[in-house]
Amino acid sequence: MTGRRNVLGAALAGQRRTIALSTLMFSGHQAGEAAVPFLIGVIIDRAVAGGVGSLALWLGVLAAVYLCLSYSFRYGARAAERAAERAAHDLRLRVTRRVLDARGGAEADRLPGTLVSIATSDASRVGAVAVAVAAGVAAVVAVVFTAVLLLSISLPLGLLVLLGTPPLMLLTRLLGKPLERRSETEQEHGAQASGIAADLVAGLRVIKGLRAESAAVARYRRRSRSALAATVRAARAEAAYQGVVSTLSGAFLAVIAVVGGLLAVRGQVSVGQLISSLGLAQFLVGPLSTFGWVGADLAQGRASARRIAAVLHVPDAVTGGSASPVTPARGALTLRGLHSPPLRGVDLDVAPGELLGVVADPAEAAELVRVLGRVRDPAGGSVRLDGVALTELAPSALRAVVLATEHHTDLFDGTLRDAVSLAGRARPDRVVAALATADADEVARSLPDGLDSVLGDQARSLSGGQRQRIALARALAGDPPVLIVHDPTTAVDTVTEARIAGRLRSMRDGLTTVLVTSSPALLAVTDRVVVLRDGAVSSSGTHAELIAGDAGYRETVLA
Repeated sequence: MTGRRNVLGAALAGQRRTIALSTLMFSGHQAGEAAVPFLIGVIIDRAVAGGVGSLALWLGVLAAVYLCLSYSFRYGARAAERAAERAAHDLRLRVTRRVLDARGGAEADRLPGTLVSIATSDASRVGAVAVAVAAGVAAVVAVVFTAVLLLSISLPLGLLVLLGTPPLMLLTRLLGKPLERRSETEQEHGAQASGIAADLVAGLRVIKGLRAESAAVARYRRRSRSALAATVRAARAEAAYQGVVSTLSGAFLAVIAVVGGLLAVRGQVSVGQLISSLGLAQFLVGPLSTFGWVGADLAQGRASARRIAAVLHVPDAVTGGSASPVTPARGALTLRGLHSPPLRGVDLDVAPGELLGVVADPAEAAELVRVLGRVRDPAGGSVRLDGVALTELAPSALRAVVLATEHHTDLFDGTLRDAVSLAGRARPDRVVAALATADADEVARSLPDGLDSVLGDQARSLSGGQRQRIALARALAGDPPVLIVHDPTTAVDTVTEARIAGRLRSMRDGLTTVLVTSSPALLAVTDRVVVLRDGAVSSSGTHAELIAGDAGYRETVLA
């Protein structure tokens, strides 16, 4: 509850000046709209009384009111939409910053498509509350102003509006509760369907290769049907809500009209005042119906605010640590009793400048890369960089020194040059060297515009081996003091892999490099190879020594 209110309150507070301006302009428009039927009644009474001069004066006033209410609505609507768009934009930035935060955590148990839905659809719904607030306050002003005008005509009519509107608004608020719950469910199911769709599109080639199209479609169909059912339930709730609110508003207006008619029959109000009363009662349809859609928007905004708050306030994946690594970094890594399932008690020393190979099963390899890159902290034991525990280092500062790339990496849209140069942060000479080392210069030569070719749709038009080479070149171009890479050449042919291995040793000479791989070509150029079995170090030696003396290693590497 608190998180939702913080998100919603902060979004509105950030646009308070624009919302205040919009509210003022909308209120002026509503007051002008309410004044029109009142002025028409006055004009009719003046016409009946025969005062031509007075009639002309009031007609002029009516024209001025029309002009003011027209401009008030135009500029009020502009200000409200500007506040809504800016509030939504600010929320998108907050969600994006949280997702990209070096300490992680926001992506836990959430598909990328789900996060995209929260950053777009939910942010827009929260932003729309800015319009709802301005319109809602203006509607309240309209009701109060109408009541004042009715009081000037007849005390019973004014009191009827003043005393009857608050209960109607409270009932409207209570009726919006089920809509709020169903709206949140609708957004959740829709986001999950979007996440699955994004995953399927990203893995389309793999799905086709496995001939698993029918299973993938069935999975999406199930989730999509759940999303559709949730959307239908939410739409029914909103339709029922709007219908009930309209019915209650209509009944309330009918009571006002009947009371006004009875007063006219008894001679307690003039013909002009009766027309004003009926006109004001008809005008109230607008503000009262506004309460209906404002309530719906508020309900949906609160539901979306809860989903955004869940991302913004999710616990960090790694906690603590504010120090910076020792500079210049030597690149010594020390692992003692490292416990992070499936790793169980790993003891390992990596010397500064060493090119180390690590052979492990896929789960152990992936976990080791995550712990060394501090994507997560180990459950037990320690990892030290140049004698300082990684848990004492700020993740952002650590990643300026240690670059750990997982096996599955994404390439972003843009040119090949931008993809490898980290959007221009890497030196041009390092980019050229990295391309050559990863044999990605051959990829550049095969593209129509070379390094300036655009890699659209995350470079899915390229083969798996080409994408791997570009990803490796990107990691090398950063020239980090410590580089950890996981299976960087699994989709590359053996001849190309052998070229990459030789060049990689040369480019990383004097810099600490950990190759987590089972590739014999890469392992052959390492200074030393460590083998992990059952979550711990089982053997260590050069590639040649392990080939000769470790049957398990030989089977894993040469299979």
